[in-house]
Amino acid sequence: MKITFFIENWRFIIFIVFAIITFLQVFYYLFFFSRLAFHKQKKTKYYQTHPVSIVICARDEAGNLADNLPGVLVQNYKSTHEVIVVNDNSFDDSKYLLEELKKTFKQLNVIELIQEAKLIPGKKYPLAIGIKSAKHEIVLLTDADCIPASEFWIESMQSKYTDDKIEIVLGYSPHHKQKSLLNKLIRWETFHSAIQYLSYAMAGIPYMGVGRNLSYKKNVFFRHKGFASHNNIPGGDDDLFINAAANKKNTKVNLDPDSFTLSKPAKSWKQWRLQKNRHYSAGKYYKTKHKILLGIYSLSHFLFFPLLFLSCVFFNWEIALIVFGIRFLIQIIIYFFALKKLNERDLFPLFLFYDLWMFFYYLIFFPALIRKPKPAWK
Repeated sequence: MKITFFIENWRFIIFIVFAIITFLQVFYYLFFFSRLAFHKQKKTKYYQTHPVSIVICARDEAGNLADNLPGVLVQNYKSTHEVIVVNDNSFDDSKYLLEELKKTFKQLNVIELIQEAKLIPGKKYPLAIGIKSAKHEIVLLTDADCIPASEFWIESMQSKYTDDKIEIVLGYSPHHKQKSLLNKLIRWETFHSAIQYLSYAMAGIPYMGVGRNLSYKKNVFFRHKGFASHNNIPGGDDDLFINAAANKKNTKVNLDPDSFTLSKPAKSWKQWRLQKNRHYSAGKYYKTKHKILLGIYSLSHFLFFPLLFLSCVFFNWEIALIVFGIRFLIQIIIYFFALKKLNERDLFPLFLFYDLWMFFYYLIFFPALIRKPKPAWK
């Protein structure tokens, strides 16, 4: 009887599934993503300035350090701060470059690592060394290929520590803008990831941060024993640590453009795939509630366009397009304000194309969720 019902009504069932998938998508847009899109940044004229330790790990990054480190060293921050660069077994000229910079910038501290950490792949060991060596309680992290978007980066990020309960501040790190299609796809994926982890954090469900622009207190780092629970995994020095340590009471997000850091995008499709595979290989270790939250959104996003096509062909294209139109109008509003807030407005005119591209993106990178990660961090 049930089988007969499905056979006779399979066209209608396809549309019902499409409607459910659309409802889930609309729920995520209205309940989560709207928080970022319509967030109003509160301007605080008076706030306490805290001592800050900036930590940067680098391996064979002489070129990037020459381009970007001065932007960190010349920050307009009059309170006590230091810049720690952990030079991790570099074979290039990083050591000599850092020695020259240290002559001019007294706040620069260099840690030279000349031996590989056994059984700890990735950059977790050098990063842990940098954090443990930090003189100040508030640690601010970025990468060698990143540069602050303004001279007030340190000031803006540390200003979110408004009380003793705040232990983690999540920042945003967009990529430099270029004219190529690859650059736009990379930037869209970065935005799409950010609208999730920032919005979920604003909803009281923080699950990750990005090491290109991330801050937390040494106390929370030591309380969670650093990266000990996932030292065997190459990635996750940022997202897995935040996944374990962040909660709705101790985490804030920073959407102030002065707090952004700009990073260099991948130069080729292959390089981008390697980067994303390394990142997604850590996703299987998230807390179950976060995997469910992310999984439902990703699955509904992946199925949306195939079910739209099937509903148009086999059910009723007019009704299917009405359902599509509801989601589309909500997307227009949410994406317009969210892209504007994150200084990515140039991506808005083709957002529907990028949204469709995400179907293929999921196909390409899904295997990284189940594949064993490679041990190198560079």
